[in-house]
Amino acid sequence: MFNSTAPFAMQPGEGPVLETPTGDAITVKADTRSTNGSLTVLELLVAPKSGPALHIHVREDEVWWVLEGDFRFKAGDTLLRASTGGMAFGPRGLPHNFQNVGDAPGRLLIVTSPSGVERFFEQFAALPGPVDAGALAAVGHANWIEFIGPPLAVSDPL
Repeated sequence: MFNSTAPFAMQPGEGPVLETPTGDAITVKADTRSTNGSLTVLELLVAPKSGPALHIHVREDEVWWVLEGDFRFKAGDTLLRASTGGMAFGPRGLPHNFQNVGDAPGRLLIVTSPSGVERFFEQFAALPGPVDAGALAAVGHANWIEFIGPPLAVSDPL
């Protein structure tokens, strides 16, 4: 993407876009190479009432910055809510997931440290759809992410 020793800026709409088999659009804003391994920055467009399955990042801490919309987050036993301009944090090793609770698509800026999580999304985007749980688990495991449960349901409390 960029020379890891040089400062850089990304403008809205810039960066490679990964289209996943589940219909998500993920824009890579900073990756392992561009940050010399310190962090990954992704912009994620999340469909209404959707979000990822419950999972654990073995090696990365994760920050979710809500650029647009209303989201709820579950990190361990803690339930959190954040809307446009808000943020939430999930430390590595803690089971977590999130859901766009709005009726319109929402946007998150996801920052993970250290970098590397972009490799999971690149490999996930390359899978043919629909993706079964076994394929998702295999790609996750290869990238230090363990999928352990379902996404948040609309009926879940918060």
